[in-house]
Amino acid sequence: MKASPRAHARVALAAGAGLTLALLVPGTAGAATGTPNVPTDLYNAYRPCATDPGAPLVLAGRTGVVVEGIPSHTDPEVSNLTEQFRYWPVADPAQVGAVERTWAQPGYEASTRLPVLTDGQTYAWQARTVDPSNSAASDWSAACYITADDTFPDQPPTVVSPNYPEDQASQGGAPIHFEFGANGVPDILGYQFSWDGTFSVSGAEIGEHGIPHASDPFADPRYAVRANGLGGGASVDLIPPANSANWIQDLYVRSVDRAMNPSSTYHYRIRIKPDAPKITVLSHAPYGKPVTLKLTPDAGVQAASPVVGYSIRRSGSWEPITVPAEASGVATVTLALEPRETLLVSSTSANGWTSQRNWWRDETDTTVTVTSAQYPAGTASAGVPGTFHFAPKTEGSQIASYTYSFGWGDQPTTVAAGKKGELDLSWTPQHSGWYYLRVHATTKDGLELADSYYFFGVSS
Repeated sequence: MKASPRAHARVALAAGAGLTLALLVPGTAGAATGTPNVPTDLYNAYRPCATDPGAPLVLAGRTGVVVEGIPSHTDPEVSNLTEQFRYWPVADPAQVGAVERTWAQPGYEASTRLPVLTDGQTYAWQARTVDPSNSAASDWSAACYITADDTFPDQPPTVVSPNYPEDQASQGGAPIHFEFGANGVPDILGYQFSWDGTFSVSGAEIGEHGIPHASDPFADPRYAVRANGLGGGASVDLIPPANSANWIQDLYVRSVDRAMNPSSTYHYRIRIKPDAPKITVLSHAPYGKPVTLKLTPDAGVQAASPVVGYSIRRSGSWEPITVPAEASGVATVTLALEPRETLLVSSTSANGWTSQRNWWRDETDTTVTVTSAQYPAGTASAGVPGTFHFAPKTEGSQIASYTYSFGWGDQPTTVAAGKKGELDLSWTPQHSGWYYLRVHATTKDGLELADSYYFFGVSS
């Protein structure tokens, strides 16, 4: 009488059980009085086990698969258990393998790793608890099913945008609508994307009793989206990150299959027409007095979504100043500025769009005019007592003093300015050679203005 295939499978599993039982340790004195329990909370690759043989969990098997379960014992005094795992390819149940985790703590996940699995094969695995003090073993758990998938998608995704065509100049202000496609790859689960070429990595948090809670790789819409069906497409609306050069933005997109194997990356370039706000000076006084600026949004940005505010960055400072806008998108701001200070200004729209940055700088020349009849600039003259005349280029009445030195190593000297903000400095050379006069003015408000340099020579 021939055995049916089902009967053959039962015989094969029995043989496998015999193989696994060979791993049991001999009984010892002082054995526990209770019995081991069947492990609970079975996980593989930190995800719950799939008990339906028709719907196995698809996982990468190239580095093996972490399997785990919680062992326990009816005797509360037991503190050391062994958890055993057996596994086999569903297509060949006779090929049973076994691994185990010794010194497992009752009530907590005990894990080990199945070895490298064959790509494309579906496997079943079970777990049981063993009391090493007396070799008593629980029943095997229900089988969990996994399919090894180490085949990466062979095509990058397709990426199109109807409102920001690839590598074409487009008006900014509206979210960029993207359509992703699987490009013929049948098992695509979803898509990952980023503005800098790095992609998010899914993981798991370990909770009470060591139970893992795997994160959803598509939970954060800023970085990933699930396909509308296996092998299907997806659409997203994205706003590019704010930076000083966002007239060109690059989106990097890749697809992932059920085992989270990634495809090659598609690089989509977006070109955005200039959309920085306009900066107009309404009132201006030099030497650190307040300046009032009017900020006007780009018309296309305002039409796409109303501008609600502006971000102003001052040279030398990383902390932006936020200025709210009126309903028209216009704003005014008054700032006390350092000489030749640079401002970088961008607008922010109600939909989150950040414009490119415009820049403005106080171009008032605050250097000092230096003249000398005895020592003209750039020439060498006989060594005689000389006079150097210092004069501001604007607003002389605001100058309180001048600070100067005749060489890089000399200690600077400060001298009060005259009523008109000028100064005649008498100076006698101590030796021949070339001199580098460095001088700056200081205002009555204590503001140091820009340095001026005057190069001349003294002949012997």
